[in-house]
Amino acid sequence: METAERFARVTDWFSANMETAETELHYDTPFHLLIAVILSAQCTDRRVNMHTPQIFTRFPEPSDLASASFEEVYELIRSISFPNNKAKHLIGMAQKLVSDFNGIVPSETYELETLPGVGRKTANVIASVIYDKPVIAVDTHVFRVSRRIGLSDGSTPEAVEKDLTKGFAEELRGKAHHWLILHGRYICTARKPKCPECGLKDFCREYEGFLYRYCPTHRLSRPEE
Repeated sequence: METAERFARVTDWFSANMETAETELHYDTPFHLLIAVILSAQCTDRRVNMHTPQIFTRFPEPSDLASASFEEVYELIRSISFPNNKAKHLIGMAQKLVSDFNGIVPSETYELETLPGVGRKTANVIASVIYDKPVIAVDTHVFRVSRRIGLSDGSTPEAVEKDLTKGFAEELRGKAHHWLILHGRYICTARKPKCPECGLKDFCREYEGFLYRYCPTHRLSRPEE
């Protein structure tokens, strides 16, 4: 199957089966989404959402977080992964927002990436979700699903991002990011993917291997070589 046809079929399937695709992180302002995305690195959105209400209440504006102590921030996020580094990053991020951007979350990815704790993926999430920029953030789910269903052969997140940016129409890139994340989170999981439930399995490059590995009845039904 040609790459263009593969992208077209993926787009058609998701458009028909996942009309609503958006971030599962809770937030009420661009600043609070930035906090949530930084906290979500190597942590589930569900766990982050358990803690952000009290964080958002305590730090409604960048200036509030910029003046906070490490100990206070650490106590609020101590049960989230890597709390030491994330507490430092959150405070540093807020301080730079205040000093360099007048307390406003910038819209350009190159500016976002100057903030402590903000890499390319986080910058793309903010640019896409808040400012509707035609960029695609590649996290572990997007990376895995894109390679499995043949949207990219890239061996790095940057390479996969390049392929997805080329393959998806500009107006669909923000939604495509969430399509792939949610599909990877609930169906095309890293371990024991739910292949029988997957509507994309007919052109998944790894379906047969996963089916053989995880479905005993399929193994029994395979002819002997």
